[in-house]
Order: sequence, then structure tokens, then C-alpha cells
Amino acid sequence: MYAISLGDDGAELRPLEPWHAEEFLAHLERGRDFINQYVPFGSKAGDTAGAREVLQRYADMRAADTGSLHGLWLDGKLVGGVLFLNFDAESRNCEVGCWLEPAATGRGLVTRAMRTLLDWAFGARGMHRVEWHAAAANEPSIAVARRLGMTREGVLRQNYPHRGVRHDTEVWAILAAEWAQARARTAHTDH
Repeated sequence: MYAISLGDDGAELRPLEPWHAEEFLAHLERGRDFINQYVPFGSKAGDTAGAREVLQRYADMRAADTGSLHGLWLDGKLVGGVLFLNFDAESRNCEVGCWLEPAATGRGLVTRAMRTLLDWAFGARGMHRVEWHAAAANEPSIAVARRLGMTREGVLRQNYPHRGVRHDTEVWAILAAEWAQARARTAHTDH
């Protein structure tokens, strides 16, 4: 398929597909508590069959052109990923998201991978608007949105119940007309 180098540190962006189920499960086990602080990503993947089911759901979304999942590998080891959610080619709007295990944080992996996704969304697919939703307390996620040149558009107050708490969600976005400038301005601010 593809393996896109994200720099000279051994980081790559690759498809994350159902046949990666065992590797995906091992990755989730290394970082499950950290990953699920603000989102239940992969929480249904408690065994290999569950991991395959999660990955298959995203493979089906890719086939339907409504979303996709992309893994982040560091020195050949799956450490996180980025994804398209609510990908609507007709309206030209989509949402992006991410996750990482703790050992991979602080390296700019998500920022670098997300630049690749945004380049593709705006360039190849003609998206007009890309959104980023993050729990207001999820400072690392919000920092990525800032580094990507996104604009904070508002807060959905207590809209997201997770782990017995109702979290506020910040909505950030960037428009196609803003991306080229933001891309140039933020090209060297990975961390």
C-alpha cells in the first residue's frame, strides 16, 4: 500500500487494516489507560477478534468513502494513529482525530502525520473544511490543533459523557483557503 516517512527519526504513516489486529491489540494494551483518558478509542478491542472488528469497521468506512484509519509506526512498531471521521465528500467537510501510546508522545508524530492527512484532504480530495474535536482538558490534543493553524470555533459544554464525567468539547477547524498559509507558517513547529 503506502508507507510515508514522517522524518528522519524512523516514523512512518501507513494503512492500519484488519490484518494488523494482533499488532493493534498489543499497541492498545501498552497504552490503553492513557489513550482512553478522553476517548474510548479501541475500548471494544479487548482481544484479537475485537481488535479485528474495530479495524474492519474503519476498513468498511474507507470502502464507503466515509472515513479511514492510518497507523503511526516508529522504528517498525505501531505507536498510534490518525483518522478521518465523518468524511463527507459531497459537502466537502470532515473531522480528523488521533491517538498515541505514552511512549510516543512529545515527538511531533501526530502533528507530522496530520499535515499529511490535511494535505491529502485539501489537495487530492478537495475538502473545504476539516474539524478537530477535543475534550477541553486534553491539552496535548488542543496543542496539535493550534500547531496545525486551526481556529477554535467554540465549546460544546458538557456534551460528552466519558468515564462518569461530562466533558466540554472544543471544536477547532481549518478551511481550505487557510491551509496553505497555515502549512507554511507551521512547517517547523512539530513539538
